[in-house]
Amino acid sequence: MAVASDKRKLPRSSVELSAMGLGCAQLGGLYQAMSDTEARAIVDAAWEAGIRYFDTAPYYGYTLSERRLGDALRERERDSFVVSTKAGRLMKLDAGVQPGENGWAQPLPFRPHFDYTYDGIMRSHQDSLRRLCLDRIDILYVHDIGQATHGTLHNHYWKQLTHGGGFRALTQLREGGSVGAIGLGVNEWQVVADAIDACDIDCALLAGRYTLLEQAARRPLLDKCAERGIGIVIGGPFNSGILAGTRKFNYEDAPAPIIARVEAIEAVCREHAVPIQAAALQFPMAHPAVVSCVAGAHSPEQLLQNTAWFAQQLPDGLWQDLVRHRLVDRHAPTPQAA
Repeated sequence: MAVASDKRKLPRSSVELSAMGLGCAQLGGLYQAMSDTEARAIVDAAWEAGIRYFDTAPYYGYTLSERRLGDALRERERDSFVVSTKAGRLMKLDAGVQPGENGWAQPLPFRPHFDYTYDGIMRSHQDSLRRLCLDRIDILYVHDIGQATHGTLHNHYWKQLTHGGGFRALTQLREGGSVGAIGLGVNEWQVVADAIDACDIDCALLAGRYTLLEQAARRPLLDKCAERGIGIVIGGPFNSGILAGTRKFNYEDAPAPIIARVEAIEAVCREHAVPIQAAALQFPMAHPAVVSCVAGAHSPEQLLQNTAWFAQQLPDGLWQDLVRHRLVDRHAPTPQAA
């Protein structure tokens, strides 16, 4: 069992993350509008709870999240927190942006354009520094590369990274000290497996692909990352909400087989008087490759509830029963009671 403020170091770098991080998509108005005051209150609540790792991206709210996070952290001592952001989309001024685009309730007037080339990564990094008002970015992730995002265009964008200088730009930024660590921030494990053979990455933020609901990424990716010293940050621990009481999975309405599996997991959790949310936040932390679990929040109250679930003592019998009912991979590491 961990608490939010526990620290874990990326094996290949000096970057040290709090065990729980704040995902800042909601600061960009994901699915519902949020004021500057509300966004600041969430960051302040995270700080009071001991969270020192904050993950954002230019895409979140079409630059709104980066701006708000930078404002909220500006008066904090720089070496006391870790910020990750992402590259791969350049945000270009566009007055035609409408409320609700891509799930952003009130996006700023910038439209995303994919660019994973050397110049694109460098430009994105500089733009993020200005929006965040920081002297450096602790972790820079390549955002949303892969088949799930790009479909038939994946090979085109992958070549921008491998032959067009994108990975070279990341490496130069790390070597120059402008970035503490580099990696991928994606929703599919397969492209991370490809990337670790194409570039000397330090870490990956893997959203929704190693959770209480699905562990297919364990053997082909996470075990390999543990062997190579590549840190994994778990994003989307609730699988877009299905593990937190909604019917959303992968940002869409959940299909019947997924709902049935979640209901079976919930039944086991009820037998042990455990909130499924607590099990969902704690399960991925047991894998030796995992250094942090990042969850978002729409309010300070929701954030504090997440940190309480994260630290709640859970019985060993819960994990044993989930494995026995074949709801969790029997080879997956599980948390043990202290």
